[in-house]
Amino acid sequence: MQVRTITSLDSVPAQRWNHLNGAENPFLRHEFLHALERHGAVSQGNGWQPLHLLLESDNGELLGAAPAYLKGNSWGEFVFDWAWANAYERAGGDYYPKLVMAVPYTPATGPRVLVQPGFSAEQAMAHLAAAAVALCRGQGLSGAHCLFAEAQQGSGFIEAGWMRRAGCQFHWNNQGYADFDAFLDTLSNKKRKNIRRERRLAAEAGLTFRIVPGDQVDDGAWDTFHDFYTRTFEEHGNLPVLTRAFFAEIGEKLAGRVLMVQAWQDNRMDGAALLLRSDDSLYGRYWGCRVEHPGMHFETCYYQGIEYCIREGLDWFEPGAQGEHKIARGFLPRQTHSLHWIEDEGFRRAIADFLHRETPMVRGYMEELATHSPYKAGCAPAMESR
Repeated sequence: MQVRTITSLDSVPAQRWNHLNGAENPFLRHEFLHALERHGAVSQGNGWQPLHLLLESDNGELLGAAPAYLKGNSWGEFVFDWAWANAYERAGGDYYPKLVMAVPYTPATGPRVLVQPGFSAEQAMAHLAAAAVALCRGQGLSGAHCLFAEAQQGSGFIEAGWMRRAGCQFHWNNQGYADFDAFLDTLSNKKRKNIRRERRLAAEAGLTFRIVPGDQVDDGAWDTFHDFYTRTFEEHGNLPVLTRAFFAEIGEKLAGRVLMVQAWQDNRMDGAALLLRSDDSLYGRYWGCRVEHPGMHFETCYYQGIEYCIREGLDWFEPGAQGEHKIARGFLPRQTHSLHWIEDEGFRRAIADFLHRETPMVRGYMEELATHSPYKAGCAPAMESR
């Protein structure tokens, strides 16, 4: 077996990549990752240069893969290491470029090593983790970082000498609710009334909502959605790197794995959110609007998604990064994982010491947030790490 690198997914047929276990996650699909490349979202100018890792047998059979990138900055990662970079550079080193195994601009939990069915996942992780280290040493990179990895895959990297960093997001877990009212019945009276009030405000504003599969979204809706996305990013001082053509392409190629939640008033789409789904999870990604209406944001981004999960039997809803306000709406703190390997021994010890102190703080933060759970006693779902 050997590991080789490629600088574009053009080098791997979509069917071959998507046959690997883990590619059922929408962000790990060839169509999604390749569209990022085709439409310039990942490029040297944006600080993301594709350098994907392929594990192959001696006869060229694809046994495993990991989407990976040379990073010239820390934008679009959502696992913040700016302080690490500053400290490294104050000590006279070059923190960038670094190697990142992740999905660009996507703080969603998922596999970071894809594996051929029937091949050992443990072997694939061991080979690809070792190859990432060898790549760093061969190219003089400061280190490698594997972001938002599933907990089980993270253990494989830990065994290879990588360090684990804990994070926190707010996720919703489906307890087999029969409908939205059954979910509301598990909440405290105050939280239940607040959600009903927010939904009522949206209805009283004359809003109606549609969930449209990606391949059924028309050109006008894509135009409007991209305008919303651009406006939202610019209002928050961020660069909207995803093009209208990117969104339309993943909608067409991923079809029902892409969902646009549309908020309509008077035959005009006033707000929308783009979600993606796997076989068991829903992921909220982008949101924007033409005008604010009472209750529209919560309905579009949260409540329509919860109803969809209940209706479709999905287990998890990850609505995106950050946001303590999500707790009152049924989303509870849940630990996320990233893995880090640092080449410089002294800096590696310093990072290990930092993580030794940071991890209990993250856990304490999550425990404190859990005391504000909106659920009745005995009704809160268990939020084990994925």
